Amino acid sequence: MTVNALKHPKAKAWVEEIAKLCAPDEVYVCDGSQAEYDRLMKSLVDAGLGTPLKKRPGSVLFRSQPSDVARVEDRTYIASKKEADAGPTNHWINPDELKKTLNGLYAGCMKGRTMYVIPFSMGPVGSNIAKIGIEISDSAYVACNMDIMTRVGTKVLDALGTDGEFIPCLHSVGKPLAAGESDKGQWPCADMANKYIAHFPETREIWSYGSGYGGNALLGKKCFALRIASVLARDEGWLAEHMLILKLTNPEGKVKYVTGAFPSACGKTNLAMLIPTVPGWKVETIGDDIAWMKFGEDGRLYAINPEAGFFGVAPGTNTDSNRNAMESIKENTIFTNCGLTEDGDIWWEGIGYGAKGELVDWKGNKKPAPAKDKSPKGEEIAHPNARFTAPARQCPCIAKEWEDPKGVPISAFLFGGRRPGTIPLVHQSRDWNHGVFLGSIVGSEVTAAVISDQVGQVRRDPFAMLPFCGYHMGDYFQHWINVGKRAPADKLPKIFYVNWFRKDAGGNFMWPGYGDNSRVLAWIFDRCDGKDNAVETEIGFMPKDGAISAQGLSVSPAALKEILSVDKEGWKKEIADIRKNHYPKFGSKLPKELSAELDKLEARLK
Repeated sequence: MTVNALKHPKAKAWVEEIAKLCAPDEVYVCDGSQAEYDRLMKSLVDAGLGTPLKKRPGSVLFRSQPSDVARVEDRTYIASKKEADAGPTNHWINPDELKKTLNGLYAGCMKGRTMYVIPFSMGPVGSNIAKIGIEISDSAYVACNMDIMTRVGTKVLDALGTDGEFIPCLHSVGKPLAAGESDKGQWPCADMANKYIAHFPETREIWSYGSGYGGNALLGKKCFALRIASVLARDEGWLAEHMLILKLTNPEGKVKYVTGAFPSACGKTNLAMLIPTVPGWKVETIGDDIAWMKFGEDGRLYAINPEAGFFGVAPGTNTDSNRNAMESIKENTIFTNCGLTEDGDIWWEGIGYGAKGELVDWKGNKKPAPAKDKSPKGEEIAHPNARFTAPARQCPCIAKEWEDPKGVPISAFLFGGRRPGTIPLVHQSRDWNHGVFLGSIVGSEVTAAVISDQVGQVRRDPFAMLPFCGYHMGDYFQHWINVGKRAPADKLPKIFYVNWFRKDAGGNFMWPGYGDNSRVLAWIFDRCDGKDNAVETEIGFMPKDGAISAQGLSVSPAALKEILSVDKEGWKKEIADIRKNHYPKFGSKLPKELSAELDKLEARLK
């Protein structure tokens, strides 16, 4: 479609302004059709940027530049007018200075390329919880990924009308082409010094330059869905969270919906697509990464998954860890930085099987196939952050309500991190503010593989939102406390803290995790259903003896007792760490309610 397809005067004027600045050879407005997707993908394959996979219908493998393989946190900015509003956990640049820098980079940056105008809806089109964005990009790869990850095209423009609100999202790979020049099959991106992922919270804009990868370029992902949406949610009285959404059905056919926030490498995607080991229980997926929640007329919080696809980490995904994810990526999937087998399939470390003959690694080099699904560190076939982009509709456990525009009513929030000690398998907050306190102290233990001088310390990631909150985290905590005042306690979701990662003295995991996490979900379900299956402890409500099903469980009674007990000395050290290293970061903006919860916990443990 041409620019004339834009009937929204403000949107059309903005597109024309950006076209004048960036000087593309052509401007194309995406209609979201399958024919369009197929045409764009063919253009990428013909240009040598994508490799069709013989073993996976409709699927294509891409390899990025080694400098462009992940989100670049140190080049990601919250450009609020006041530095104090960005807070201590975000990178800040004066918005006027940043726009001056970026306007200089954007000038002529799309020469030799097509400028794609991508109208997209975060959430089901027409939902009162959904929001609309328009991304401008000079990357057909981005356009195809956005087509999977969001709802794109004419239907969005129809919903936008002539005066609807939209978030303007500007992206360029930062690699203009001279007349007759091509990418020569090489992933286009700028050098590291010229990568910027900029968010302007007051004007609700996202400007990204220099990267073609993932959340740096698919601006509906973390940029809109969390950083800008968190600001919208604060101002409008709702929640935009880094949370999965699950549908749980018990053996009697009763249904409840829960959300969960977990830092990276804490089993979030596996939980989102869990296959339960408890007989009679059913777990289905509404969303695997992000939840937007607003209060319904009945006073309960209703959630939608604003995304339409999965952008998952490939390495470590296999039929044992996540069978449903493996089923979801059998066709119509974009793979990035995975290995390529001789017979035209993808491969990665932790896929669950070896390969034959030669493999092509993520850098394009041929290597002998490993007999097993491991490679020496630094010699990986697939990049550790290799990804798959797959339509959510292909997931075998996708719930029928996943596109319900009303959203689904949430009964519970789960928080969790990777903690080898102290934190029990599960405990429930005493009330809403205590639950906000639990969310605010979420963290994971640092291992030797990460930062050697911090081994054993807890890296805090409150609400799993530290890299994704678009404003001061102290104000974010206060927003959560304010949300709790908007509804009676019996209407609000109950709040739980889980930890699948307790270890024994020998360093072995004490809980099997994966499908057996359904045993904990069953207890949480029953708590939300009003069952008297808990005891009150110093840290909150915990399962009564026998309340977590142990039938068929490969955990000794002694181990189960240990991971369901209160480690008083461990919690005292936890409190000391929070007081010394965590809460002081937020200064005067730390809500007094959270300081009070810390004091009350300390008093109960004495």
